[in-house]
Amino acid sequence: ADARSVWPVADAVCFDVDSTVIQEEGIDELAKYCGHGEDIANMTRCAMSGSLDFRQSLAMRLDLIRPSMSQVRDFVREKPARLTPGIKKLVEHLHRRVVDVYLISGGFRGIIGPVALELNIPLQNIYANKLKFYLTGEYAGFDENEPTSKSGGKGEVIRILKKNHGYSNVVMIGDGMTDFEACPPADAFIGYGGNVIREEVKKRCSWYVTDFNELVNAL
Repeated sequence: ADARSVWPVADAVCFDVDSTVIQEEGIDELAKYCGHGEDIANMTRCAMSGSLDFRQSLAMRLDLIRPSMSQVRDFVREKPARLTPGIKKLVEHLHRRVVDVYLISGGFRGIIGPVALELNIPLQNIYANKLKFYLTGEYAGFDENEPTSKSGGKGEVIRILKKNHGYSNVVMIGDGMTDFEACPPADAFIGYGGNVIREEVKKRCSWYVTDFNELVNAL
């Protein structure tokens, strides 16, 4: 279905988080904070372009950063994610129309929680990866049962949402190939390039926006 015709009748909208709802890539920022910035940024680029299996790439990046519980807590407090201009207004509009809004991310729940709260999105509408820690607070890996920890995970989440809620017009919005690949099962995909333009996404999608106001105005 054409994204422009599905958008006004959407009954659920799923947003990617990094470089879409927020201006940065959370894992890159966490890596910088923990002193591993350069190495990780290159690996994230490979993961986003689809040239590395997502779970392998997530494991490799986290094994390098090894963030402790206190580092993650301090990071969230000292370097809060910056919302993308226009996202708050867009989510408010969707909520007013009684459209369910979800955040689906290959990033981490602990970092995305504050973003959801800022946008009045219920915490149970976050689908993202969970970091694991030992009792000492040291890094102990990530929850591999989370669908978002593997390639194709965003599509799997949307399949689950459609099954559980009976949605018939789900729109996925994001900047990366992992977002584009979630449609289908999403009924429409809208590419977002306001923070970073990924050519491989832009050239494949029927509706590509760089300003969230365009989506507000199309409702």
